[in-house]
Amino acid sequence: MPVGAVSSHMNPTSYAGSHAGSRERRGLPAYGPVDAVLGFVLFYVLVERATPTVVDVITGAVPSIAPATVGLGLALFLWFVLVVTAIDQVRRQLAAFGVGSDRDVRRAERVRPTPTGKQVAVYVALLVSGGAIAALTFEPAMETAVSLIEVVATIDVEAFSLAAFLVMALFFVSYEAATWSADRLLVGGVRALLVA
Repeated sequence: MPVGAVSSHMNPTSYAGSHAGSRERRGLPAYGPVDAVLGFVLFYVLVERATPTVVDVITGAVPSIAPATVGLGLALFLWFVLVVTAIDQVRRQLAAFGVGSDRDVRRAERVRPTPTGKQVAVYVALLVSGGAIAALTFEPAMETAVSLIEVVATIDVEAFSLAAFLVMALFFVSYEAATWSADRLLVGGVRALLVA
């Protein structure tokens, strides 16, 4: 391995500096923020809906724990997930600028700067179909997700419905497809405007 390659590998700042001239090839901003925000919104809604059930299950199993304590724990968990998500998105954006570890920067460089026409068509199709399916299956999926907490807590196998579980799985897959596509379309549009 050449000496220059070794020194560049060992020093992330020199790596970023040596690639400063190639920023126009990198996608700015990085993909992910729209998908992350919508994913957290769904997680927040799910936790909000599940909170009464979780409180009942935990306080029923351990009566010495106050319901307010369980609620506080869930709220802190939400904040933890939000902070971790924000840090991950900042790391991705910095990598797109050439700041960060070699692996993160190289991953950012491998992403095509702007989507092609065929990719845009696929993203739109996924957004429309995934969004429609997610909208139709949202309520049943939320009810099933909450009821699964009780099923697991009581180990009541007879209360488990495979059909309801499949609908819930369909919702999550459809929602992720729609949010991922929305992220690609919106961030790709911003990239195209910056390149123009």
